Amino acid sequence: MTLEVIQAEHTAPRRWRNGGGITRDLFSAPATDAWAWRVSLADVEQDGPFSAYPGITRWFTVVQGAGVVLQFDAARQVLDSHSAPLQFDGALQPDCHLQHGSTRDLNLMTRDGVCRGTMQRATADDEWFSPLATRALFAAEPMRLQIDDADAARLPAMSLVVSQHAAHQRWRVQAESDTPAAWWLAIELGRSA
Repeated sequence: MTLEVIQAEHTAPRRWRNGGGITRDLFSAPATDAWAWRVSLADVEQDGPFSAYPGITRWFTVVQGAGVVLQFDAARQVLDSHSAPLQFDGALQPDCHLQHGSTRDLNLMTRDGVCRGTMQRATADDEWFSPLATRALFAAEPMRLQIDDADAARLPAMSLVVSQHAAHQRWRVQAESDTPAAWWLAIELGRSA
């Protein structure tokens, strides 16, 4: 079992060109500018438009803070830390409006025609089974990851654990709360969005 644990506090922040926040790139594969998929954590400090990522499918969720309103042309999405992750075309540049202060947000980006990703909220004690080899868990609070009924990793708050050898494993989170602040991520390589 090969797991990689990445803590946000040990990842260098990168300030946005527009000055509206910072991003920490937690994981990318391959680990180059020509990544197929990437997971990042963004601190949004002020209102403003998202950057455009043509050819990318994007998943977005609020992990900390009161939430955001994303305005897409005619559609409006209100998101907070209890909302389901939102999937959208990375070429779009929704205007982001903060709800009562800054937020910390999790992003999964996948390159169209190369791979396809999913993100979903983890539920305490429920098993997450997938045939996919590339899987991850983001934990906004301390918790344990169990794989096939054995303790696999202790995760501090704001950390990501990644396995690229997780096919057919049973994953489960053990947390103090019944509604852990945690999200499952999976990548299907060789598939388009």
